[in-house]
Amino acid sequence: MDINMVDEKKIELFENAPIPKAVAQLAIPTIIGSLVMVIYNLADTYFVGMLNDPVQNAAVTLAAPVLLAFNAVNNLFGVGSSSMMSRALGRKDMKTVYQSSAFGFYCSLVCGLFFSLMYTVLQQPFLVILGSNEVTMEATNEYLMWTVTLGAVPAILNVVLGYLVRAEGAAFHASVGTMSGCILNIILDPIFVLPWGLDMGAAGAGCATFLSNCFACLYFFVLLFVKRGKTCVCINPKMLGVGKSVVFGVLAVGVPASIQNLLNVTGMTILNNFTAAFGSDAVAAMGIAQKINMVPLYAALGISQGIMPLISYNYASKNVKRMKEGIFFTAKISVGLMICVAAGYYFGAHTLVEVFMEHEQIIYYGSRFLHGMCLALPFLCMDFLSVGVFQSCGMGKESLIFAILRKIVLEIPALLILNLLFPLYGLAYAQLTAEVVLAVAAVIVLMRLLKKLEREQLTN
Repeated sequence: MDINMVDEKKIELFENAPIPKAVAQLAIPTIIGSLVMVIYNLADTYFVGMLNDPVQNAAVTLAAPVLLAFNAVNNLFGVGSSSMMSRALGRKDMKTVYQSSAFGFYCSLVCGLFFSLMYTVLQQPFLVILGSNEVTMEATNEYLMWTVTLGAVPAILNVVLGYLVRAEGAAFHASVGTMSGCILNIILDPIFVLPWGLDMGAAGAGCATFLSNCFACLYFFVLLFVKRGKTCVCINPKMLGVGKSVVFGVLAVGVPASIQNLLNVTGMTILNNFTAAFGSDAVAAMGIAQKINMVPLYAALGISQGIMPLISYNYASKNVKRMKEGIFFTAKISVGLMICVAAGYYFGAHTLVEVFMEHEQIIYYGSRFLHGMCLALPFLCMDFLSVGVFQSCGMGKESLIFAILRKIVLEIPALLILNLLFPLYGLAYAQLTAEVVLAVAAVIVLMRLLKKLEREQLTN
């Protein structure tokens, strides 16, 4: 298939559609898909919370870093391959498009199998590292058995396939695939978790997640079969004979994105370990506050990921004016939205936490944690947007620098210092400390990048 056989509507979207329309068409389905994904994460917390058992809720919280680690693979091969695909589409290089998608798919499959094997073999040390103790270990392990031992492959593949489908501009189908699994998970959670159903507790939430991810993978496989010959996404093993340019092109973006995620896992693990010192109530409350804060966080992430194909395509085709308009329009929408959400969260924190668990101490802890977390949102969305632009342009080094700044230089030291100065409650303000600095850096680096591209365009 050559570039002329690619859906003309997608090319029109990338090249000529008004910026608000292009951003909306790409970002809105991605945001909705991200929000549904968060809602299904909240569903685990909500239905397990209905048991009013802090140990079961703490198990879901303690397991979160392992599931977050899946995103290291998602970013490595999902973000890396999709960025390479969109840039190759901008250059009209279809061979690279096919090879990039096949490379990302099969590498993700192998990594999923590796995750499953590693956790199964090294189960005990993993549980200790996550911060579980004799009280929470059994429940945490039961949850991870479903989500990692059995569920690593479908959990990773359905996200990576979503990235690959989105790379060619099919944001709607990418989001439907993600949402189908999430909605099924929401339906299954009460059946598997609660006493009137199978009464499996946290393990039931894990089982529901596993089945839902399998269903999402099935959706994408059926989609690719139906659209064969009309899609740029290729999972044909014959296209695995990739050259150095494809491998290095994918890894140049994917490795920094993956490292960024691993640093996020490290930060969350440190946060959970600090919180665990204050008991299972504090751990459960921190988990609830994190899940609530993930709703706007994933919305901001959805915006930045949604416009990546538009930025990649116009960067590769050297349409700097359109690329710049897309970035500025997205920044205004994203920052404005996050300011409104942060205000609502700050003043409604008690009510939001109470929805998930009617436990006086957990509500008190959780609302205090949410106060600190939500203040970071307006700054965090600028960081997400900047990293999204870097990844779109193949600028892996810049996105890696931001990841290192966020976690190693700023957030992890802030966790240590704030926990010493304000035990327990200071932990929730570490992200705010990091994101204020990063937001300023993001604006500076983005403006310099755009000016550089404009100068290059004038000289050519």
